[in-house]
Parts: sequence; C-alpha cells; structure tokens
Amino acid sequence: MGIAALSLYLSDPDEIARRIIEETGGRIVLGLPLGLGKAPHIANALFEHARRDRAISLSIFTALTLEPPALGSELERRFLEPVFERTMGGYPEFAYARAQREDDLPPNIVVNEFFFQAGSRLGNAAAQRSYISINYTHAMRALIDQGVNVIAQIVARRGESFSLSCNTDMTLDLLAARDAGKADFLLVGQVNDELPFMTGPAELPAERFAMVLDSAETRFPLFGPPKQPVSPAQHAIGMHVASLVPDGGSLQIGIGEIGDAVAHSLILRHEEPTRFDAVLDSLTTAGIKRPSIESGRFETGLYAPTEMLVDGFLELLRAGILRREVEGAVLHGGFFIGPRAFYRALREMDEDARARIHMREISWINALYGEEEAKREARVGARFVNSAMMVTLLGATISDGLEDGRVVSGVGGQYNFVAQALELEGARSVITLAATRQHDGELRSNIVWSYGHETIPRHLRDVVVTEYGIADLRGQSDEEVVRRLLAVADSRFQDELLDAAREAGKLDPDWSPPEAQRRNLPEQLASALPLANFPPYPSGTDFTPVEQMLLPALTSLAEAARHPTVLAATIARGLAAGTLSVEEDAALARMGLSEPHGVRERSYRALVIGALRTISEAPYSR
Repeated sequence: MGIAALSLYLSDPDEIARRIIEETGGRIVLGLPLGLGKAPHIANALFEHARRDRAISLSIFTALTLEPPALGSELERRFLEPVFERTMGGYPEFAYARAQREDDLPPNIVVNEFFFQAGSRLGNAAAQRSYISINYTHAMRALIDQGVNVIAQIVARRGESFSLSCNTDMTLDLLAARDAGKADFLLVGQVNDELPFMTGPAELPAERFAMVLDSAETRFPLFGPPKQPVSPAQHAIGMHVASLVPDGGSLQIGIGEIGDAVAHSLILRHEEPTRFDAVLDSLTTAGIKRPSIESGRFETGLYAPTEMLVDGFLELLRAGILRREVEGAVLHGGFFIGPRAFYRALREMDEDARARIHMREISWINALYGEEEAKREARVGARFVNSAMMVTLLGATISDGLEDGRVVSGVGGQYNFVAQALELEGARSVITLAATRQHDGELRSNIVWSYGHETIPRHLRDVVVTEYGIADLRGQSDEEVVRRLLAVADSRFQDELLDAAREAGKLDPDWSPPEAQRRNLPEQLASALPLANFPPYPSGTDFTPVEQMLLPALTSLAEAARHPTVLAATIARGLAAGTLSVEEDAALARMGLSEPHGVRERSYRALVIGALRTISEAPYSR
C-alpha cells in the first residue's frame, strides 16, 4: 500500500478520508478498536464519503461502540442529562451508530460488531443481524479474513513517538500479522491529549503509521461513564471473592460494581484483616463447601494479567496490594475504559509508577499460547473474576445473550479466562452474579434450572459466587453441583429449583437443603455489612452528594411505575409531606422542581418527595 509514502501529519479528517479512498480504490474494510480506542473524526469522514458516493464500499468491524444510554421518562431526563454532560459531554457521536439506530445504513455500508454496550442493541434489528459471535482473541482472525485494510485509532503523542494507550488489544496483534505478511493495512492515528501516554509495548514510532490526524479542532473529551452505586449484595460478593485470592497470586477483574466491590474488599482485607475476617464470618453460611479461605495482609502482593485495566486496579496499586512484578510490570492489560477521573489519574501518575503498567496485545493477555512457559510461571494462584447474568442449576453460565437469540453484550474474553483457569495449575475461574434481579416489576432468580442459551457450557463449570456464598463446582457430579448452587440461591426460589432438579432425576428426592441454607434473604446482609466499611461509592463517583441521594429514589420510582398502587401511594406520600428538609429542597432544585408549573410538574415533585421519604427509611437497601 505504499505505507511509507503516506506517512504524513494532517489536520483535516476529510483529507485523510480522501487519501484512504484513493489508496484502497474505494473498497474499505475499516477496523475500529473496541471501546474508547476508535478514531471518531476519521470514521465519520469515511462514513460521509461512502454515504454520498455509493461506488465506495465501506465495511466497519468493531466492538463496544460507546454512546450515552437512551433516556426514558421526563424525570430520568432531568436527572441524567446533566450527569451525562459532565461525564460524556463532548464525546463525538459515531455516524455509523446513528444510522444503524435509525435503520438508515446505505446499502454500500456494513457494520459488524462482536461486542455491544450491554443492552444497547436489544431492540435494534439491524445490529442484531450483523453481530458476529466470536471470542475476543479470535476477533483479529475474523478481521483479517474480511480483508482489513485500514485501522483508525486514537493515540497519545510525545514528540515523534505515539502510544496506543487505551487499546493495544487487537492493534498490536494486527501489526504483528502485518509484519509477518499475513495482513496489509494502513494504520491511521488520531491524536488525543487526554489519553495517558502508556509506555512499554504500547509505544510505537511514527513510521508505523500511514497518517496521523493531529489538530486542535479534532480533540475531544474522553467518554467517562459514571460509577454506579455498589449494593449490599455486590459488596457481599466482593467479600466472598476477596477470600479466594491468595497472596502472591494473579488477578483479573472487569468493569462495574462487582469489580469495585472486589477491589474494596481486598483493600479491607489488607488494611484491616481482623475486621475483614469478622465480616466474612458473618456472611458465611454453615455447611457450604468452598475452597479454602484466604485472608490476611498481602505480603508478597498480586500481579494482574487482566483483559481490562479498570480503576479498581489503581486503588489496589495505591494500597500496595498490586506489586508483584512480571517482566517489569505489576499489570498487563489489553484495553481500558473508565470515569474521566481514571484517565486523569493515569495521566498524572508518577512516570515510574505508570511504567509498571504495560498495555499488551489481547492474544498475550487472554491466552496461554505464545510464551506459554513464562505465562504459566507468572500466572500463579490465578483468580479470573467475571460476571454473568444467570447460571443454570447444572453449572452453565449465561452472560451475553437471551434465549430468543438476541445479544445483550458479547462473549468478549470470558471464555478465554475460563479456559485459562482450567489449564493453569492452581487457577480458578470465578463467575459472579447477584442471586436475584427485578424483571418487568417481578423478582426473579438468577440461578435457574435451564435456559435456552449459554455462554460457558457446564463442562467448564468452576466457582460461582453470589451474595450468599461460594459454590465450588469443579470436578463435582451433577447432583453435588445442584446441591452447592442451591446453597447460594435466594431462598425464595429454592423450592421451585428443588422440584425441577428432582423431576429431572438429578437430585435424591429425599434431600433438602440444611436449615442454615434456607435463610438466604436480603435482610441478612444488612447487619453483616456496616455502612462505614461498605459505602455505596467505595472509590468515589461523578455523582454529586445531592445526586447520590436522588439516585436510589429515582431507581425506586422506575420500579414503582410498574405498580399503579405503589405509584399512587408514593404520590400521596409526597403530597402529604409537610415541611421539607434542606436535603429535600436541594434535591427538588436539582430536578428543576422547586417551583413546579402545572399539574404534571406538581406530580413529579410529589413523586420525588415521596420516593425520597421511602428510601430514607431503608437507606442503602436492595
């Protein structure tokens, strides 16, 4: 492709698009990195050229296109719009995603994704049809098979050096394939000053790029989703997981509240081991068969071979827990995304400390093949922690889709880490999930008898953790797996699960769970998790104090909206509230309801007050 001849710094994305079209002859297979790493101005310029000129063929292969969630009710809009402006405002919209949402993709443009932002494409038929189900480590092969000829990625710049920063994952693998003559593509960068300059494998010289977009006009703030509150159930899960992690071991966790809870519990264990042991003891149900309990301070420390660098790892680094070095790094990661404070922390980190975080190719992180002996030596005592939506009573995991075939998110690297755990000596795969969920106003169990879709088959079952404990499933018979999962299921659903297992002949008809395991109810968590040690936002949040007060109230309203009698009672409570507290006045001001106009706004005001009063009687409850 004449890459050397194209090595230029340009300030106009349209000019870059024209040169790409000329170089490729108008047949473009565009690879955009997963999540944060996409180059939006280059992608949008190529999209607009292809929209105007149907002779151009544009195929886009990507994953996890970042967009603010769709807003529903008026109250939701009033609350979330200012939050989204602070945390995601200024992040460019991708033209291909908008066209896909609006079912307006021209016939000469194809968009394939192998991972969705969770739930964002459930109602999008075009996205569901073009989804490619594939493991993260194998996505590069699919891209090469499709004939990728352009990669467009945001990068950090330092003089004449560039850093792939947030997305070394597939780009380093693809560059290795190009060097080996197995791929031929233009690597096009877009400079973004908000990206931290990650050194090590992430750093590339200028000659690796065909073109670089470097302009003040195309800078943009990074997408930074706000942290959500960690519930008591999630904190309990974090405690159980922290009791599985050996000192001197290896750890992988993902984004979200359970990852935050695990990091928080590991820090509690390290800094206050006696308190950690006491809380764990209060959470542990008698008779549950689990791996041995790991407790006490981390004297040797942990090493993290993790698909995703999340801000919880920075908390572990600050606490002195993440410190076991492998090849000069305490963490090897494939990509990162997080709140804007997370990006700032990485940028402002001491250079020597940041140099101990190496971003690497996803094939190196997520698989053992290639340097296998060294990886086995490094990944001792590995605990690979991943979340699921559901687990069947026979041990299959459902994490990415629904039984009608619709995709919620994607397989990503979950299978890779489950497989690693079974291949590494002393390693464990840890699947986490809350025991129940609300669905269409109805409480449902996340441990189910069977389901018409699975992400991880039951022959790969290992450890499952709910707020009620740890189920060690590895090497167990079907009957024992059923018994151990019943022991960590919500007691309100144990009888129907028992009946299903008995009917299928998988359980002795005379066996029932011990009485101690019949008390798996949310109430037991409240006394075991003192708020002083288990706050809703253990590592900070973008929500203001007033918003932190409003969030659970508005969440309860969304649930109440499914029950007319509950909604009516909430309004009535708000109308009869009388004198308001200073905090309630502040909440109404934040929602623009201090001086309501008309019946609708007065109803909204009453709803907010009623919900605040209800929540205040049961703070931080699930």
